[in-house]
Amino acid sequence: MTNALEDKADTLAVNTTDKSGSAEGSAAAQPSETAGEASTASVPPSDAASGKSMTGEQATPRLAGEAPASPSDADPAELKDRLLRVLAEQENFRRRIERERDEAIRFAATQLVKDLLQTADNLSRALESVPPERSAQDQVMQNLLAGVAASERALQDAFARHGITRLQPALGEPFDPDQHQAMFEVEAGDREPGTIAQIVLPGYAYHERLLRPAFVAIAKADTDRPD
Repeated sequence: MTNALEDKADTLAVNTTDKSGSAEGSAAAQPSETAGEASTASVPPSDAASGKSMTGEQATPRLAGEAPASPSDADPAELKDRLLRVLAEQENFRRRIERERDEAIRFAATQLVKDLLQTADNLSRALESVPPERSAQDQVMQNLLAGVAASERALQDAFARHGITRLQPALGEPFDPDQHQAMFEVEAGDREPGTIAQIVLPGYAYHERLLRPAFVAIAKADTDRPD
């Protein structure tokens, strides 16, 4: 009977040892299976299916704020062309400023000359208003006309020294719309139609710029004369 109890105790010890070994094996196997599942889940399906691994270039993201290199920044020829264009624009601007400055200096007295044109016209009218026979008979009138003529001549000489020319067209000269202004038409039997038949006021030019056109009368065609 004692031997039977000992055999039963040995059997229970063996069973207990087998169960503990199997429990330890199952516990040791669980972490490896969990790690495998985690590694499988971290890989995208496309990469897992194709079997490709991510390289260092693919895994490295672009730095924040880094701009992509443009072709113009890396092309010396294009940079040189842009630089030449900027220099050309600056040179054109400089030349335009110099030209405007020279014109401003050259025509600085334009308004003053325009104000003096009326004085020149009045002196000319004073000389033309006195009949020649009247001035020949009166010595005082002769002296007065001589003073007026001297003043008118001095004013014209001052105009000429500063580049101001008087536009005095001749009678019978063709009408020029760039230098003449037609005031009215008159009948002039011996002149060609469209030519200057009478001068109302002379014109003036300041260098190459027209200050005032010459006011003239134009000869019109004589309707009574046959063709």
